[in-house]
Amino acid sequence: MPSVTVKLYSVLFKFLLKRRLETLTQSSLLYANPTHPFGVTSRPDDVIAPANPTFSAADGVATKDIHIDPLTSLSIRIFLPNTAPNSKVSKTSGYAPAIDGHSRSNYRKLPIVVQFHGGGFVSGSNDAVGNDLFCRRMARLLDAVVVAVGYRLAPENRYPAAFEDGVTVLSWLGKQANLADCIVRGGDFRRLGVRRGQQIVDGFGAAMVEPWLAAHGDPSRCVLLGVSCGANIADYVAQKAVEAGKLLDPVRVVAQVLMYPFFIGRIPTRSEIRLSNSYFYDKAMSILAWKLFLPEEEFDLDHPAANPLLPKRRQTPLKYMPPTLTVVAEHDWMRDRAIAYSEELRKVNVDAPLLDFKDTVHEFATLDVLLKTPQAQACAEDIAIWVKKYISLRGHEFSY
Repeated sequence: MPSVTVKLYSVLFKFLLKRRLETLTQSSLLYANPTHPFGVTSRPDDVIAPANPTFSAADGVATKDIHIDPLTSLSIRIFLPNTAPNSKVSKTSGYAPAIDGHSRSNYRKLPIVVQFHGGGFVSGSNDAVGNDLFCRRMARLLDAVVVAVGYRLAPENRYPAAFEDGVTVLSWLGKQANLADCIVRGGDFRRLGVRRGQQIVDGFGAAMVEPWLAAHGDPSRCVLLGVSCGANIADYVAQKAVEAGKLLDPVRVVAQVLMYPFFIGRIPTRSEIRLSNSYFYDKAMSILAWKLFLPEEEFDLDHPAANPLLPKRRQTPLKYMPPTLTVVAEHDWMRDRAIAYSEELRKVNVDAPLLDFKDTVHEFATLDVLLKTPQAQACAEDIAIWVKKYISLRGHEFSY
């Protein structure tokens, strides 16, 4: 069973979450008409970790925030580990310099992990303290550049805003890679935005090439990682990546990780009945979050965004989905539907293993107060072992 500390914190967490959902429900009428396209990506009461473009002494990871869409609030936080070759970060520009005199063919780049935070579509943020610590941990364990997505929250922006933001980030990564290629073909590698005055700029003088990604990111080894409702977004983005095919080049989604996905449906599963009042996120409050996320005229627990197990509503057949690792917790009412989805993927020969952690609760590996637990550390390490099969330049490996 979960510890006494987890149980006590869960009571407080659910009390605060209920108040937040009730407040958002009361204010949701303000956002019915018209919509707010710019939107918000965090709540005022969220504790934010400031970005730091210098490598942390604690974990060796540098971060920076970028607003990537001028028409909305969509932003990203980039996590760069100091394992990137020659990845010293300039104190004046905040840029990670590229390698002098090295061609792109013999320059080792790092895979890119696109991460979507949890929060029931209505809260959480990519720069929240808990999400920042989790992404730092994954950047270090995976030896990868992590791009945490700050998508628009509901009810200011309901479905499909958050899902579209995920697709926009993937397209943006492709544009970044293509712009970097243009620079490399036209000159030496040092012109990847390292020196002032040498960047490609748009009509407003803003840099179009993100230097950290241009110098160190390999979009052909892209992994999607979603937490709770972020797993729903990741799964949607994976479907769109499959549909796009070569149109996304050079971005290639090689795998995805779904951590306790926020799946639901009209007909309750055994865990949804037995654990309906489980820790942190109970079923009643989760349904309220779905009501805030889905447009009123579209509210349906069997909506494609909520229930991935309805083949008639899926545009992308399961057999075309990328390798998918699913993480579930023993005391999470959402576990049965996530397990069923993993099983359906395996039936069509998709590599879709399941990590089922005992004595754990929803968000046990990503919630700020649980990040230092042995289960959270073990989960992150297990994810890293599996993901490295698909991002290693040496092929499929199981030990490192």
